[in-house]
Amino acid sequence: MATSEGCFRVFEKLRHILRGKLLGREPMSRHTSWRVGGNADVYLVPADREDLLAALSVLEKEAIPWMVLGGGSNLLVRDGGIRGAVIDTAALNRLEFLSGGEVRAEAGVVLGQLIEEAARRGLAGLELLYGIPGTVGGALAMNAGVPGREFGERVESALIVEGGTMSRWDRQRLRFGYRRSALTSGMIAVEARLLFSPGESEALQTVLRERLAYRRRTQKVEGANAGSVFRNPPGAKAWELIEEAGLKGASVGGAQVSRFHANFIVNQGKAQAEDILALIQRIQKEVESSSGIRLEPEVKIVGENTALNG
Repeated sequence: MATSEGCFRVFEKLRHILRGKLLGREPMSRHTSWRVGGNADVYLVPADREDLLAALSVLEKEAIPWMVLGGGSNLLVRDGGIRGAVIDTAALNRLEFLSGGEVRAEAGVVLGQLIEEAARRGLAGLELLYGIPGTVGGALAMNAGVPGREFGERVESALIVEGGTMSRWDRQRLRFGYRRSALTSGMIAVEARLLFSPGESEALQTVLRERLAYRRRTQKVEGANAGSVFRNPPGAKAWELIEEAGLKGASVGGAQVSRFHANFIVNQGKAQAEDILALIQRIQKEVESSSGIRLEPEVKIVGENTALNG
């Protein structure tokens, strides 16, 4: 675990080399869609991939643990915060449209922006994913998708940083599966190379409008949330299992199962991360009791409990 002395030392070193943004004791509630989470000891936003590699070199030499943050839309940070560093990829936002349907998108590009720009240019393949929050890096790492379409289907290769070295992985090495890839902690996706199919721009933009209207209609929620909380188990739908367990509208503290979509947990305004985590655990217990199925979270849960943070 990172010590306060170690984090202060690395903060001072980063302050002299980082061209991007650097913050200390940064509340993660400012950077997650649930609007909860304790402080990160060190929070940095590298200006570009070279800045990222320089920062990683310092963190590795000082043995400071780190985690990468995309859009913060699929993440629950515990109330004790994060010991070590959080690397925000927001400034890695270069988006290039090349010939033959090839697109290169850096990790910080917002997924919706990529899909909109592709549709405008008559490039098809990801329009069914329109409306899913997050970034290209997050979509790559978790193979974001909807029934019938996944992000990884369009990925030809990706630039991955591991152990301070950046290399290109082909799709076979990325090993995409249902809401997963081969990427693990200690790795950072820097860029995805995608291949789109030709389409008609106006028709594709019509699809985007329809998808957005559909998501607003079927996933209407009433507060800050992280999207779908649980993975769909084989042959079943998480939201149906939660509804059947009688948990629609159930609450713990300031966290509530959405009255509109049972696989969403909303922050009613004053929720703590521990409220959301307790509600997740309650859902798992009661759904398993009623159906025999153990729901697995789709959201990533990180950080320390309050007690561990003093």
